[in-house]
Amino acid sequence: MSPGLRFIDNALLDEVGVEARQSPRGRKNRNFHSADDCPAHRLLNAIEPGSYVAPHRHLDPHKDETMIVLRGRLGLVIFDEAGGVLRTAVLAAGADSFGVDIPHGSWHTVLALDPGTVFFEAKAGPFRALTAAERASWAPPEGDAAATPYGEWLRRLFPR
Repeated sequence: MSPGLRFIDNALLDEVGVEARQSPRGRKNRNFHSADDCPAHRLLNAIEPGSYVAPHRHLDPHKDETMIVLRGRLGLVIFDEAGGVLRTAVLAAGADSFGVDIPHGSWHTVLALDPGTVFFEAKAGPFRALTAAERASWAPPEGDAAATPYGEWLRRLFPR
């Protein structure tokens, strides 16, 4: 086999899914890029129901973000500048809608609707922590006591 060649198969999805279930945050990523300063970031994100991804945006014009669901169901929420919900979508492996390309500057969050949800993500590098202008002032940050009820409100946007 060629050095560095990695297959994305069910065994890998199972492995990263187990890591997400064992993580206190309820999610885990598996990077295919070798370092945070790489110009292209490609990764698997495994996320479990109840994991909270604070609404955010990427202001860098090179940081459009593409997500393709490989397993499970992912809820996507797009917000306006004040935190009002503009759009929701369910992305599901094997469904008509299984991915999204989010333009830079768009307020968004995702949440797992099924256990074992895994999606592939691609965006430009290098990695930079979100700035204050990229964090939603109208939503609680991860770890805040208000994040749990806010996350539950987000979940109710996706009735079964």
